[in-house]
Order: sequence, then structure tokens, then C-alpha cells
Amino acid sequence: MEKIQESSVFMENKNLIDLEVLSTEQIDKIIRKAKKIMQKPSEYRHSCDGKILATLFYEPSTRTQMSFQTAMLKLGGRTIGFDNPMNSSVSKGENLKDTITIIGGYADIIAIRHPAEGTAMASSLYAGVPVINCGDGGHLHPTQTLTDIVTLSCEKGRLDNLKIGICGDLLNGRTVHSLIKTLAKYDNNSFVLISTKELSVPLYIIDILEKNGCKYELSNSLAESVKDLDVLYMTRIQRERFASEEEYETQKNVFVLDKEKLSKAKDDMIILHPLPRVNEITVDIDDDPRALYFKQAQYGMYGRMALILLLLQDEEFFIKSKKTEVCEHKCKNPNCITANEPYLPHLCYEKKGMTMCDFCDKRIY
Repeated sequence: MEKIQESSVFMENKNLIDLEVLSTEQIDKIIRKAKKIMQKPSEYRHSCDGKILATLFYEPSTRTQMSFQTAMLKLGGRTIGFDNPMNSSVSKGENLKDTITIIGGYADIIAIRHPAEGTAMASSLYAGVPVINCGDGGHLHPTQTLTDIVTLSCEKGRLDNLKIGICGDLLNGRTVHSLIKTLAKYDNNSFVLISTKELSVPLYIIDILEKNGCKYELSNSLAESVKDLDVLYMTRIQRERFASEEEYETQKNVFVLDKEKLSKAKDDMIILHPLPRVNEITVDIDDDPRALYFKQAQYGMYGRMALILLLLQDEEFFIKSKKTEVCEHKCKNPNCITANEPYLPHLCYEKKGMTMCDFCDKRIY
């Protein structure tokens, strides 16, 4: 493999692609900033005067897109973008590079969601302005994790010494992957991974837990697992990630949190959910004081306000890149952005003697 010697995009940068690359000190800095904004929002009304956020959403979104737009507006900035690629030049066949290069010339910061894994990473190569990953396929969703940890910090008062149950689609759930990778950084966190065998967490996530010395257990029973949790993180079974409707139908109602199951939980356990909810939490739980998923969305807006400010204004807030190399082998993951954008360089990194795609984090060979 040939090492990349040039292009500043492989140095320290201002792109939030994966929360895993942030140190705990950087994460804590975002949380502190979010709390300051919550306490005195009027002091930040003009912090981004004259700045423009572009929200490029190639997939449907309600909370994430509106949360980013509201965050920028509350900071005094403006927004541009699209929520349907068919209303843009993408419908005419424009490639990602051209779209991002153009938008980077219009905006000061870009927030992007896309169904292909690694799209935010690819966008950062051409944007010329900070890029924030708002979800790339079933890969990552770092700003949802930012929402989750701001909520945990405010509601539990800590990010360590927690027993976290995560239930639902752990295979395709990008929010799940980002959350585990982040909370594994903190001391004495343990995980109960509740799913069907078909939707169990990917092996690379297990590797991260073991590397960080985190205790974990696999479970197929929500009723049994809920008893001694500090946090229950529910997720929906994602219809859009299944190859067929039949496969989805076999999985969709396996785990449902209802009052009977919740009666077995601790009084101070909190329930989180990245939303949207389908039927995995019954609506009669919404009024339970442990149900924080709507409040969680509010915390997310403040977390995104803090992130925007740090990326645009804090000259010391830089994010490290992986040690990246160019390799001869192309990623074989059909969901990787490189499958649809063939001009992208074959970027990779080494992990435990394996060569991994720098875009989607899947093993190349």
C-alpha cells in the first residue's frame, strides 16, 4: 500500500464523520457548551450571524434535519439545502463530488445524510468546509449519539458506570453502533445487547467492546434484561434496511416495550429512543417519568448548536483523521459509497492486521 503524502484533508480537520475519533475531553467539551447554551440561550442568538448551513438529506428525516436547521437559526445563521435529491441536480445524474464541491462554495458548513455508507467521509474530501455526518446507511450517526450523551449527562449526571440495554435492530442500527463506540470510551460501562440472532450487533462492534474491556452480554429477551438497567435504548426495526417485506415482517414485532415489561425495571432507569418510533414502545408509556425520548430530541438541538459553534469558531477544536493509505484493492461492500462513485480513491487503514475501507469501515481483504 502507498501512503498518502499530500492533501490536507488527511491532517487534523473540522469534519465530524465518526464520534469515535473524538477524545473524551472533546466530547465533554461539546456537552459543556450545550449545557451553557441551555442555561443562557439568549447569549448565543447572534453567534453565527452571516453563516450558512447546508442540509443535504438524500434520505427522509424529520428530527435530524429540522434539529440542525433550528440549531443554526437559533444561533443567528441561515440554512440552504434539500430534503429530496430528486429536487436537485442529483436527479440529472450529478455525482457526489460535483454536488459537494458546489455546495461547499455556497455554505460555511454542511450536514449530510445519505443511504450509502461512507458518504460523509467521501464528502469531506471535496467540501472545503466542515462536514457533519447525519447518518450514512447502516454505518454511523454521530450526532444522534451526541444527542444521546447530552441526554445521559443531563439526566443521569454521568457517562460512566452505567448498565445500558440496547434493543432492536443492532445489525443495521447506525445509532446503535455510534452509541456503543462512544460509551465504550468511558469507565465501567456495561452493555446488554438485546436482539434476534438475525439482527445481532456486527462483530466489529464486539471487537470495540472487548478492546475497551467493557462487559457485555447478548440477550433475546427484553422482559428478562430490563430488570437492572440504568438505561434502556430502544430502536425500531428498520423496514428500509431489509431486502424484502417478508424478512421485515418476521422481525418487526419481536421486541415491544409495554407497561408489563416496564414494571420490572428500576424506578430510575431512563428510556431513550432515536425516533421515529413505530410500535416498539407502546404509547401508554409516554407519560411515564422514565420515558425521555421526546425530551431527548430537545437535548439534541442544543448538542448540535454546540457542535456547530465549536466547528466554526473554536480554533483549538480539531478532529483527528485515521492514518490513511491508498491501496490497490477496491471495497467489496455493495452499500459503500465507493460502489456508486467510482472516481473515489481506494482509501484504507490497518486494524489488527486487517485492511479496512476508510469509507465504510468494512474489511477489504
